[in-house]
Amino acid sequence: MSGTAARIRSIQVGAIGVLTDEGPRAGTPTAFRKSPVTGPVQAGPLGLAGDAQADLTVHGGPDKAVYAYPWAHYAVWEAAHPRLAGRLRPGAFGENLTVEGLDETVVALGDRYAVGGAVLEVSEPRQPCYKFAHIHDDTRLGKYMLAEGMTGWYLRVVTPGPIAAGDAMTLLDRPYPAWTVRRLSVVVTGQGGARPGREALAELGAIPALPAYLRRDIAKALAR
Repeated sequence: MSGTAARIRSIQVGAIGVLTDEGPRAGTPTAFRKSPVTGPVQAGPLGLAGDAQADLTVHGGPDKAVYAYPWAHYAVWEAAHPRLAGRLRPGAFGENLTVEGLDETVVALGDRYAVGGAVLEVSEPRQPCYKFAHIHDDTRLGKYMLAEGMTGWYLRVVTPGPIAAGDAMTLLDRPYPAWTVRRLSVVVTGQGGARPGREALAELGAIPALPAYLRRDIAKALAR
């Protein structure tokens, strides 16, 4: 994706609603459904103004303040799953930022981007939960996302400030270029490729940009 300038195509936020009104998951809270916003949106330590997370045990917090997803993946999804054609709009994957010019093979752990008046830092890949598949009515989708490495990535807000659709995403620092989101996803989920060996895991576990819970998981794995 080196030939395309990185920028925000669309920004989405969402309030807490319910996953469904019927069946065993009736009334389950979710903020997966998000809608585009116009004009600047304030990015703060816990996310975008007007956005919410329903299950704070797996969503939200400083390490998952903002979720970004590549616009280029939309066409891939529609080609692989024709029933989704015409149904996918920015925010269809629950993302806050639909981005152009970046994907998981380029973006790496600890990358810092200047976006509008904010600075954002890449923290980890997304691990899809059942709500993603439920909303799109296809239990295969989460597995496909992981197998193809099309997870998107979470961002910390290092410097709060306003951001808007159309803003450039200017790379300020790339301290760990070997640890792309794609490679990191394989470690975190065990899917989408061959997992790195112990030496590489030890290297990853020592990187402070990796969320603490993942560093603990790696330490446990290395201690076995």
